[in-house]
Amino acid sequence: MTWFDTHCHLDMGALAERPEEVVAAARSAGVEHVLAVAYDRASLAVVPRLGDLPGVVCAMGQHPWVAHEALSRDELAAMLASTGAVAVGEIGLDFRYDKAPPRERQTVQLIWQLELAVDLNLPVCLHVRGAFDEMLGVLARFRPRLRGVVHAFSRAPALAERFVALGMHIAFGGTITQESAHAAHKAAQVVPLDRLLVETDAPAIAVRGCPAEEVEPRHAAQVGLALAELRGLAVEEVARITTDNARRLFLA
Repeated sequence: MTWFDTHCHLDMGALAERPEEVVAAARSAGVEHVLAVAYDRASLAVVPRLGDLPGVVCAMGQHPWVAHEALSRDELAAMLASTGAVAVGEIGLDFRYDKAPPRERQTVQLIWQLELAVDLNLPVCLHVRGAFDEMLGVLARFRPRLRGVVHAFSRAPALAERFVALGMHIAFGGTITQESAHAAHKAAQVVPLDRLLVETDAPAIAVRGCPAEEVEPRHAAQVGLALAELRGLAVEEVARITTDNARRLFLA
């Protein structure tokens, strides 16, 4: 039984201090693949080196919180090519974070990164907060050429279904391990099996019994167990399904 943590920040917090140990602990827990995600100028320089660790692959992109940072299409394209990145991300829209750049700037940076992903035939890792209708409108312009994942999904089932209809996978993280996450639980129960992924977003999202700053890729197994319980499936089946989905999306 193996898992694929489809979203992790190995360059952040305590993870950055001992990435080798973190990856070894993940593999001991059955998490054989980890997608390390870059998001700003600093992480774009660091994350590719983490790809040398066993089972670690990388995504490269510009997060909406730092859309003010200078980054061109040609520069990111060169980074993607030179690092062997398997996805463009973490990219997206965040209209809730009060320190984020203006919406117009976020949207411009998002669109050219989506265009680049299509041109390079790479999936995207999407961050969306407070901008779901806007994101759906942008994605509709790229259908059916674009594939990818809406990461750390915690909203209602109907919203998940709209993203699935546009070709996206849905990744669930530690939120679904929490008893109070009723909307996320319902969404996790209805997403088609061939679009389900698990992630940790470590060290940013808590899992039940563990604060966010202590979460590691190994906790993807705990997320997977919660997903299996919500779906009424054997945990081995959920591990196989979500890992196969991740491999097709990122490694095929």
